[in-house]
Amino acid sequence: MGYPVVHFEVIGRDGEALRRFYSDLFGWEMQTDPELRYGIVSREDNLSPEGIGIGGGIGEGPEGQPGHLTFYVGVPDVEEALADAERLGGTRVMGPMSPMEGLELGLFTDPEGHVVGVVRGTA
Repeated sequence: MGYPVVHFEVIGRDGEALRRFYSDLFGWEMQTDPELRYGIVSREDNLSPEGIGIGGGIGEGPEGQPGHLTFYVGVPDVEEALADAERLGGTRVMGPMSPMEGLELGLFTDPEGHVVGVVRGTA
């Protein structure tokens, strides 16, 4: 059995405008942390009638960095997943890092340059 997609992320220059856009477009409810400039789209608050959906986040990236749209896959070992991605032709972008207690993540690009995240734990 494969590892599940557990989170999506939209990062851009104007996180507030992006959060408003996606909230208005899809009816997503989210809780925003002003300090992190990041809004959490809770899985539990945004399910289809059949109970389908994943949570995610919408926020701002570092000054001067291009935005990205990506998904995160839950893995048991972030370093191992990043090393495997590199071995298979991907490129490590970041990590492993722990932005908060109980959460470890990393980013890599696939051989065509698409950004993909790997994560262990939950916030």
